Order: sequence, then C-alpha cells, then structure tokens
Amino acid sequence: MKSIVLSLILFSIHFNLLAQDAKAVIGVWYTADQRGKVEIYPCEDEYCGKLVWMKDPNGPDGKPRKDVENPDPALQNRTIQGLQILKNLEYDEDGEYEDGEIYDPESGKTYSCLMRLSEDGNNLEIRGYIGFSLIGRSEEWTRTK
Repeated sequence: MKSIVLSLILFSIHFNLLAQDAKAVIGVWYTADQRGKVEIYPCEDEYCGKLVWMKDPNGPDGKPRKDVENPDPALQNRTIQGLQILKNLEYDEDGEYEDGEIYDPESGKTYSCLMRLSEDGNNLEIRGYIGFSLIGRSEEWTRTK
C-alpha cells in the first residue's frame, strides 16, 4: 500500500513538473528580425500565438496592414496586427512543442510548426516546414523583458 501511495506521489510530482515546463513558453517574444512581437498563450490543452505588435503596423497609405496575401479572399481584409499566427502546438515529454501550424502573413502560407525553448528560457527556436521537419526554415525568437 505504501508503495502505491509513493508511486502516486512521484507521478503527481512528475506531472506537475511537466506542466510547469510546458508553461515556460507563455509570454511575449520578439520575432527574429525584431519587426514583430508574438504573444504565446495556452488555448485549451495546446499553445497558440498572436502578433501583438508590429514595428510598421500601417501600410504606405497610413492604414493598418491587411492580410492581403491570404489565399482565402474572405480573410484578406483582416488586420495583421492581432492576428493569430501560431496554433495547435502540443507540448511533449521531450520538451518540444509540436504538431502545430504557423501562418506567415507576408506570403499568405501556413506551415507545419514545431518549437523548442532554450535551457535558459529566453530563446525560442521556431521551425516552419512542409511535410517533414527536415525540409523547412528555422528562426530564433527572443523573449521580451
């Protein structure tokens, strides 16, 4: 009986540590070129992210930039700032956030996505890819202070 209780306690501690590690990604991140900030937040049992700040939020006409490259004409009038660009990222026991998607408003394309947080928690490797993660592009985001 004592071993069952001990096992349950150890499992509970391990589960809580995993949950804490998963939440470490929550916060606001500068994109690689520092032209944008993305807020990563929990959405149900996964993680999502929205573009909360842009260095140049307005186009040449002085109006907020729109999602004109989106292949869906019904979505081309959306304002880019405030747009959800990350979704469905699941935390796994290897410390990666995977099986998600990232939307690139500059091209209008959506890619599969995985993320990996640095040990110090201040850098986030984002990888967008098509099909296999070997075929794609990575960039590093930096946590804002």
